[in-house]
Amino acid sequence: MPTGRTTAPHGDPRAAHYDCPVPPTDTALLDLGRRAKAAGRVLAGASSAVRDDALRFAADLVEERADRILEANATDVACATDAGADRTSLDRLRLDAGRVAAMADGLRDVSRLPDPVGEVVEGWVRPNGLRVERVRIPLGVIGIIYENRPNVTSDAAGLCLKSGNAVLLRGSSSAISTNRVIATALRDALAKAGLPVDAVGLVEDTSRESAVAFMQLEGYIDCLIPRGGSSLIASIAEHATVPYVIDGIGNCHVYVDAAADLDMAESIVVNAKTQRPGVCNAAESLVVHRDVAPEFLPRVARALDGVELRGDEATRAVLVGIGTASEEDFASEFLGLTLSIAVVDDLDAAIGHITRYGSGHSEAIVTRDIAAAGRFTAEVDAAAVVVNASTRFVDGGELGLGAEIGISTQKLHARGPMGLRELTSIRYVVTGTGQVRT
Repeated sequence: MPTGRTTAPHGDPRAAHYDCPVPPTDTALLDLGRRAKAAGRVLAGASSAVRDDALRFAADLVEERADRILEANATDVACATDAGADRTSLDRLRLDAGRVAAMADGLRDVSRLPDPVGEVVEGWVRPNGLRVERVRIPLGVIGIIYENRPNVTSDAAGLCLKSGNAVLLRGSSSAISTNRVIATALRDALAKAGLPVDAVGLVEDTSRESAVAFMQLEGYIDCLIPRGGSSLIASIAEHATVPYVIDGIGNCHVYVDAAADLDMAESIVVNAKTQRPGVCNAAESLVVHRDVAPEFLPRVARALDGVELRGDEATRAVLVGIGTASEEDFASEFLGLTLSIAVVDDLDAAIGHITRYGSGHSEAIVTRDIAAAGRFTAEVDAAAVVVNASTRFVDGGELGLGAEIGISTQKLHARGPMGLRELTSIRYVVTGTGQVRT
């Protein structure tokens, strides 16, 4: 894969005094799409064993080239730091030896998962003797457009290859050096397994124009999956002409009910907010029943040391001195150590607050009231609803899918964590013995 270097163009946030690679702007995107489409047809017909070999080879190469990956990542991080990237963005971008090892382990884990391709979902025989089966097949070419996280290069490609799909990867300029080294390892693994290297393609032009063109690669991308913030999602909605599944923002809530075990609630809120605040399934808003607010809010505020709290009027009456939560705060995915808090009169008001401000990602209730939990899970419109546990469990690996390519906040095709099955479609296979329709 080409590794051209040039001077950072006007407006590029990377400082010129770093050796920051800037990909050429004349990337042959259509040719990349054509090659991915052709490779996808070969990959779809390859055996599960061969695809698994490619994943294991990829894991080995990621480990063997860890030093190269970390060296490239250090360049990316230095450039992003110089450009003034915030702590959350840097955390998403930065790799270390443990994260690189986790990438390799993830590829091996995916290789061991059951292959969805060819699975007979259901079947029946018609009165005329026709046998009808619904069978899983690959989608074709998956386009992944993502920001910062270079581990997505490996994780997404592994899931696509396992499910028989070619993948086109379009990362951000901030991670281009790291993405290039990882993608090269994946392509070399495909070659070693006897599969076409173009089953993994990396778009090296990271300009805005390239991003829009990528979203409009009709005839080549069969499904587009964005991994990023609200601005990327808005751009997809505005520009994309290929089918897409939104890996949406996560304005996730934890509601502490009147019947909550407050020790449990404290533990869940702290974990959901602080265990890794820069991810989409971290809690961004706390909703507390008025009956327990006087007791619960002071203790959870102490436990959330280092978190900036912003509350409504009722919250600030208990937690004197915290900031005022605006409408924008309640609707925000902070992706950092900030939490909005609202006090509500009852379960109806809690569901109403979540309905108004939530993003449809993951919502949690803490309660010992079975009826309240039942109403919450039935009436809250989200991809995942959680009872008496942290929102951080809304993750493909944690829920037993083995891995995920994203968390869909849509309602068509896929919703919630998207694993291997969500990267397949269904084909009807109809077998007869000479029947004709009269």
